[in-house]
Amino acid sequence: MSTGQRIRVMVVDDHSLFRRGLIGLLEEMPEFLVVGEASNGQEAVEKIQEALPDVLLLDINMPVMDGIQGLDAIRKLRPEQKILMLTISQNDDDLIDAIVAGANGYLLKNTEPEVLRNTIQQIFAGNAVLAPEITNKVLQAVRRSKTERSRGLLSEREIDVLKCLARGQTTSQIAGTLFISENTVKTHIRHILEKMEVNNRAEAVARAAQMELI
Repeated sequence: MSTGQRIRVMVVDDHSLFRRGLIGLLEEMPEFLVVGEASNGQEAVEKIQEALPDVLLLDINMPVMDGIQGLDAIRKLRPEQKILMLTISQNDDDLIDAIVAGANGYLLKNTEPEVLRNTIQQIFAGNAVLAPEITNKVLQAVRRSKTERSRGLLSEREIDVLKCLARGQTTSQIAGTLFISENTVKTHIRHILEKMEVNNRAEAVARAAQMELI
């Protein structure tokens, strides 16, 4: 790979020993050209316009401006910038915040050099990459978010009615269980069908189970 074809990389990490070691590793790989470094998000924002990296390697937990804040600021400054979060954090909030803020990839610092090499190349090519260790955590977080949004869709009373429907109770039985009138039960069921966009009680129960509401 000629110099003109090398992937321009910038490293942002507040631990100078790790940062220097990572830069040394990247400099040994002929595919990459290290064009800059920074110790926090604010410094990265100040330097990135001059460095113009193809791929930015960005830590999360840093002083002054952390990686999530830096990611958001850099996205506004250079919307096209490809960014790989390289961190020790497996915190669910960090994962989701980074993805929502526009990270192209998320890799842990204990990754093997060849995996890092391949990940940078994949991101440069326009692909999104998540570390295998955190992919399941991201999926779980997305499922939890979906369930929380679903719970917000229905009232607590409507969920109570759904649970009764799941037990096979009739309108009269639900009214007796919840100490409400049959007309109120019918109103709740009508609202449930409308909100969940289903046609009947059986579909509502099936959808509710799928959404982990019951």
